Amino acid sequence: MTGSGGAVASVDPVASQVAIDVLKKGGTAADAAVAATAALNVVEPYATGMGGGGFFVYYDAKNKQVKTLDGRETAPKSMTETSFLEADGTPMNFDKAVNSGLSVGVPGNPAIWQAALDRWGKRSLTDMLAPAQRIAERGFVVDEAFSAATADNAKRFSMFPATAAVFLPGGEPVQPGTVLRQPDLAKTLGLLRKDGIDALYRGPIGKAVVDTVNRPKTVDGVTVPTGGMTTADLHAYRVLRKDPVVSSYRGMEVYGMPAPSSGGIAVAEILNLMSAYEKRTDTATSATDDVQYLHRFADASATAFADRNRWVADVEGVPVKELLSSGFAAERACGFDPEKAAARPIAFGEPDGSYTSCGPVAPGKTGGVNEGSSTTHLTVADKWGNVASYTSTIEAFGGSGMVVPGYGFLLNNQLTDFEFTAPTKGVPHPNLPAPGKRPRSSMAPTIVLENGRPVFAAGAAGGSTIITTTAQILLGYVDRDLTPVGAVAAPRISSRNTGATAEARIIDTKTGAALKAMGQPMTKAEAIGRATAIAMPARGVFTPAVEPTRGGGGSAMVVEPRKR
Repeated sequence: MTGSGGAVASVDPVASQVAIDVLKKGGTAADAAVAATAALNVVEPYATGMGGGGFFVYYDAKNKQVKTLDGRETAPKSMTETSFLEADGTPMNFDKAVNSGLSVGVPGNPAIWQAALDRWGKRSLTDMLAPAQRIAERGFVVDEAFSAATADNAKRFSMFPATAAVFLPGGEPVQPGTVLRQPDLAKTLGLLRKDGIDALYRGPIGKAVVDTVNRPKTVDGVTVPTGGMTTADLHAYRVLRKDPVVSSYRGMEVYGMPAPSSGGIAVAEILNLMSAYEKRTDTATSATDDVQYLHRFADASATAFADRNRWVADVEGVPVKELLSSGFAAERACGFDPEKAAARPIAFGEPDGSYTSCGPVAPGKTGGVNEGSSTTHLTVADKWGNVASYTSTIEAFGGSGMVVPGYGFLLNNQLTDFEFTAPTKGVPHPNLPAPGKRPRSSMAPTIVLENGRPVFAAGAAGGSTIITTTAQILLGYVDRDLTPVGAVAAPRISSRNTGATAEARIIDTKTGAALKAMGQPMTKAEAIGRATAIAMPARGVFTPAVEPTRGGGGSAMVVEPRKR
């Protein structure tokens, strides 16, 4: 769609309609984003909800500033650097860690909702949660994508009676065409509407969360690791207001999330490297063919991931300024060969402010990426020019697999985003577990300004591929002459240094064959990422864009559609 009055791009038509209704009634982009995400807790519960967390980037038209909210989940005080190690010192099996109380961080989404409304909203939390409560009470019609996702998770959902009761009625995955009603979730949303977020952080919902984490209710014969969360951990939770990561590209300002999200930093480094490759080859990105463009992008993203894996986490002293400097990008681009892929894994760089060397760089070990692909991103803009870019998640599809008994929502497994052990012996790693720490994320909600005005906003789901998806959309729109929908729909490659994937529309073509001949590592992925975006080509004009097919598609709406 293209139109005026405000716009929303989300993964679900129910959530998008909720947001549009809020905008039509005079709500801000912040109001609409909160209402829509609460609705997604009902209709897309495997991706996001009150049991998870996220990152919120917002352009405030009144103050002409971009600010962020860090609502990442936190580790309880009981967590230590060895929490994900077995008694013999080896890392815990990943699936064992996921489906457990040990993996659950203190939820941040409800705190984001209240913080966003307090700072940028015109509506109350009570009002903004009302649509979600109505949907949970009345139910919604399950589609094939929802049923298939349930079937994919049926084995682990069946381990937890409260989860099976909601999503495996009669022992079978909820079927397409079924009206799924969630009375426990409706009750929980009602408590939040009545008592505010204290119902979670200081009230009965929180007590039930703690009980579930510490004493997971499983079927007979199944035991899972327990956590150590306390009500004090819930009381201590705070949303953090942070200045965004800001970089420049083609004369535009690109705003993203700072640590513990690596999204803003890594997207910026990819863009910097693409500019550095232009200088080294004397050929603009816009002038390359698809093979050279994707080759450059794959090397740039692998390099950015090497640096992100080594330097970015919830620690003091993340060298953001140096990681985003043109000097660092130039040094990191030294080894770029337009005819040959860099050997993987690429070694991390040294963002030390001294960028003169251009010698050979040996491959190096930089750590793995455990992030699950279940996340959701929505983008909202209102008639005043405010813009919200909000990525939220419960981590894996279905999170920890545990529904809080009697309250109807799934808990996250966010703490498995920590490194279980340092990947390189003798090299300190910033993303090891610690009490109160927030695990590193790839979420990359992004807002782009030109001449002080927002012109584009985007973000994605997809675990570590979020970074590459978001960067590719930006490059597609800015450099490859794609429409907003074309940029979102374009075939994707994702080279993350520890993994490299490409969609069939690349890997099974002449372009894919040429990339393989250059040594680009790729394995076939059915789909990479699930994105939403809004372009704002002129003041008051909005073109929201969503996936035409990936993940079942999405829903783009405007308040006042332009007549064709």
